[in-house]
Amino acid sequence: MSSPLFRSVKTLAAKSAAVRGFCSESLPERKVAILGAAGGIGQPLALLMKLNPRVSRLSLYDIANTPGVAADVSHINTRSEVAGYVGDDQLGQALEGSDVVIIPAGVPRKPGMTRDDLFNINAGIVKSLCTAIAKYCPHAIVNMISNPVNSTVPIAAEVFKKARTYDEKKLFGVTTLDVVRAKTFYAGKANVNIAEVNVPVVGGHAGVTILPLFSQATPKANLPDEDIKALTKRTQDGGTEVVEAKAGKGSATLSMAYAGALFADACLKGLNGVPDVVECSFVQSTVTELPFFASKVRLGQNGVEEVLGLGPLSDYEKEGLEKMKPELKSSIEKGIKFANSN
Repeated sequence: MSSPLFRSVKTLAAKSAAVRGFCSESLPERKVAILGAAGGIGQPLALLMKLNPRVSRLSLYDIANTPGVAADVSHINTRSEVAGYVGDDQLGQALEGSDVVIIPAGVPRKPGMTRDDLFNINAGIVKSLCTAIAKYCPHAIVNMISNPVNSTVPIAAEVFKKARTYDEKKLFGVTTLDVVRAKTFYAGKANVNIAEVNVPVVGGHAGVTILPLFSQATPKANLPDEDIKALTKRTQDGGTEVVEAKAGKGSATLSMAYAGALFADACLKGLNGVPDVVECSFVQSTVTELPFFASKVRLGQNGVEEVLGLGPLSDYEKEGLEKMKPELKSSIEKGIKFANSN
């Protein structure tokens, strides 16, 4: 007699097979490239994108070990065809024809290391990869995961501007993990169904620049001020919590891969004309006086269809917004300066 767990998995597999059959007949061809596919984020992200029925071609690129990852993932019986590419001479082939490019490439954080400490290494990697994107797939939607996002997105923008391929509607900083964490932490504290929770997170993607808007969270829960402050602090420090728990052996790779897959799927939905797709993302913005800012964004066939406003903020959130601006401004300027050097 089969267990309840086995029956659940079997039912899910049957449903997945039905979805795969429908999608292979009905959905448009979409190529997704992952740059940094053999890394700690890249491997689980490659798996999750292989499971996505909206992907018809999955291109995996890294500086080493990609053929093995591609071979492994390619055995999964879902719609997309998988190809692995390795080294600078295969980067162009990996990118050509891509609709969405996801960039988790870079080094992870280690204990005691801030996102800013990653800057010099990851900034150089991002600059090089974006130069290739401008050459080989200039019209692709770009999802930037490489930290520090507050600086790497402005770097990408400057690289694309120099190449005369910049489209502010198609460059996204992936801040979805902040939203995922805020939803999880809020649901636990408010004792509500996590599947129904929504929490906008605005600002940036590091420390105090991460501002969850719990006053706008749904379902509504009248949490005391001290709980809201604790939830805000935990959301801001979520990355550090994982780094410390892994004791020097990694950072937030699995949850980041999940968040990256969620946002990439939202981009694919938008490209495919699914209506009213809204996610938070770090984009070129006029919501504040800063040139880039994370807020709710409506996604469509051109990428960003609309950057939505902040909505009503609590006094605590207004204070957090003003507190973050100098740090976020500095990170943005640091990225622009790096891109325009050399």
